[in-house]
Amino acid sequence: MLRQYARIKSQYPDSIVMFRLGDFYEMFYEDAVLASNILGITLTSRNKKEPNPIPLCGVPHHSVEPYLAKLLENGKKVAICDQMEDPQLAKGIVKREVTRVLTPGVIADGLGLGQRSSNHLASIYIYDGILGLAVVEASTGYFAASEYDGVDGLLEELARVEPREVLILADQPSESRIESGISAACPGILFTRLDETSFDPANIAPLDGAAEIRGSMPVAARAAGGAMAYLAATQMGRTRQMTRIETISQTCVMRLDEQTKRNLELVKTMREGEREGSLLWALDRTKTAAGARLLRRWLLYPLTEPARIEARLDAVEAIYKEPALMRALSAALGEIYDIERIASRAAAGSGNARDLVALARSLEAAAQLKQELAGRAQALADFAERIDDLAALCTKIAATIAEEPPLGVKEGGLIKAGVSAELDEIRDAIANGKRIIAGMEEAERASTGIGSLKIRFNRVFGYYIEVTNAHSDKVPDRYMRRQTLANAERYITPELKEHEEKVLGGEERARAMEHEMFAQLREEAGCAISALQRTASAIAAIDVLTSFAGVAAEYDYARPVVDDSQEIEINDGRHPIVERLCPARFVPNDVRIGGDDLRLLMITGPNMAGKSTVMRQVALIALMAQIGSFVPARRARIGVVDRIFTRVGASDALAQGQSTFMVEMSEAALILREAKKQSLVIIDEIGRGTSTFDGLAIAWAVAEDLHDRVGSRTMFATHYHELTDMALTKPGISNYHIAVKEWNGKIVFLRKLMPGATSHSYGIQVAALAGLPGCVIERAREVLSNLEAGEFDEVGRPRIGSSKAAKPRREHAGQMPLFMGQAIKL
Repeated sequence: MLRQYARIKSQYPDSIVMFRLGDFYEMFYEDAVLASNILGITLTSRNKKEPNPIPLCGVPHHSVEPYLAKLLENGKKVAICDQMEDPQLAKGIVKREVTRVLTPGVIADGLGLGQRSSNHLASIYIYDGILGLAVVEASTGYFAASEYDGVDGLLEELARVEPREVLILADQPSESRIESGISAACPGILFTRLDETSFDPANIAPLDGAAEIRGSMPVAARAAGGAMAYLAATQMGRTRQMTRIETISQTCVMRLDEQTKRNLELVKTMREGEREGSLLWALDRTKTAAGARLLRRWLLYPLTEPARIEARLDAVEAIYKEPALMRALSAALGEIYDIERIASRAAAGSGNARDLVALARSLEAAAQLKQELAGRAQALADFAERIDDLAALCTKIAATIAEEPPLGVKEGGLIKAGVSAELDEIRDAIANGKRIIAGMEEAERASTGIGSLKIRFNRVFGYYIEVTNAHSDKVPDRYMRRQTLANAERYITPELKEHEEKVLGGEERARAMEHEMFAQLREEAGCAISALQRTASAIAAIDVLTSFAGVAAEYDYARPVVDDSQEIEINDGRHPIVERLCPARFVPNDVRIGGDDLRLLMITGPNMAGKSTVMRQVALIALMAQIGSFVPARRARIGVVDRIFTRVGASDALAQGQSTFMVEMSEAALILREAKKQSLVIIDEIGRGTSTFDGLAIAWAVAEDLHDRVGSRTMFATHYHELTDMALTKPGISNYHIAVKEWNGKIVFLRKLMPGATSHSYGIQVAALAGLPGCVIERAREVLSNLEAGEFDEVGRPRIGSSKAAKPRREHAGQMPLFMGQAIKL
């Protein structure tokens, strides 16, 4: 057996081999040591008395999924080695084969995956400076590819899909240079190296859309070929769920880099990394797993074509205006299981009978969904037309599979009575045999006079007669001893054995028939994979649109106007997350930006006043509008944004050798390099990580370049009040501030964005609110007073160290202010 294990392990050297032995999956040698540490299970050994015992650990086969999920979460590959024949019928060593390989990026049956999350595999191929990328979600059949001229676009896409594993070409220097960038963008990712022959574009030839990819993007086709080869190798050729390949769009969707995705908290919060508190959390009222996954995809791929956006908004409005329709759609959607993954399992031959029952119930609900949408607005009718309820398949499953079948597919109990006359006859014979055996117990008690005699069954010995030792003298000679226990003996008789063979033989034949009938029905469902995927896609879209309508109704969102203009105009805009978490304190704001006369808003005001909230809510409202959602505002007009850039807060990347200031400058450089007139730029402080004059000079120059050369719509928050002077000479810059009110030496935040500049940051008041000691606050007021008064010592240095109790010094009269109106140029 260990020689058999060693042979199989040699074929999968980079995987932990789970080797089926009876009711357990066992692991040996280095696999056992590694798995026991990750899984927290006991490490034992075979041949314990020998000098070099073999490390061993195992997990029950019937509850293996949590263990597999944990190994995959830790970046390990797992080869599942199953018994391919009945051990009772096998001659010699039971035949075993690897039936599937699970990797962090390839979990085709959805094992261990969150129902509402995706699990992506990426494949990269580089040729002549072109970067080809393919992205696969094996559990749903999603497959897409594209090409990039530079690494930034590639890394941007990887940051959106967050793949768990990346396939790269072995021994290619240019690929290894990109590997470090991928590792930085996607921490903890697993790299798998394939040889050149794996990246064969012919591998995708059978898929719909392959001809277009191969013709227009040959490098991407090679990347896709590598992904397909890897899927086939890990799934033993079971890749039927991969039916089509599409192009990852780069022209009709908003570009989102990792900084923007993080700073706007689109799918998880910045600090805790939790889903709750993100925009995804705020908008998600989806009822189906596929709908939840699609909502996340829409959030990360906002549209830039007004016509497509309007089509989504039309559908949301149609649902929003009819509460009864919204309730009916929600009810039908709530009855739909994960059709995408069920269909994939059926196509791969790994689904069970409960999957088919769930599929039938889902198709019944899909028919109801389609009926509810009949005759509605065209935007909804378009989705409804894509729903195929597969009535014949649905009816057949409902008529064939038991209402509550077992999880196992070979243990019987799968098929309803009346489906097969032959199966019913066998079942009747089994039932009659069991009745006879049950009657034999009473007969044997009467004939032997042993009132406690029992006839029982187990899988090892079959049927047997059990007699306690107290009645051993009454056992007749025709009883044949089978097993001795501490307090009893077990026997068989020729008659009992004869009936056992009839019952067990019948049960074996019945199980075989049931499995064959189930497998045929599962195959029929698998053959309908394309129709099921198309139906699942339409249902997911309806689910997301219904979710948008539900959120809009609950939180009083308005339909935005989306056009090709330069203007963004929002009346009574609110932050969709902050207002949910702090509803009693939220203050709406008006914002207008865009056009030559209003390209850049210079926003000043104290910390904690709400500058970040106002700026981020503008970005979020624009993004929400472009995914087809209503927005948290009284009215909104959004000139399409091609890309959102954010420079927010202070963070470092010490692992990459970058300080806080270096990260800040890198983000600013990206904005100035790639922002365009149609972009929206959010800058919340810049130049704060260096000296005051250096930082001020950088901030001034960045704002000036955004205004003069880039021309993007920009919201620029700063504590450098000198920057407000730019509005005097720059026609596209307007000053705004977040209003506060001083009261008895304290400040009250009004949270309102108002025209005009402010010359105070109120930092000391905010520090007092934060609990800084009173003596420190008082000393800070003295120092600030000295600075603001322009007090200097004998050599012209500010007397920031002096105090009121100190001996007065002669003031320096010759110090000039930092800026003198328009005469100073940086």
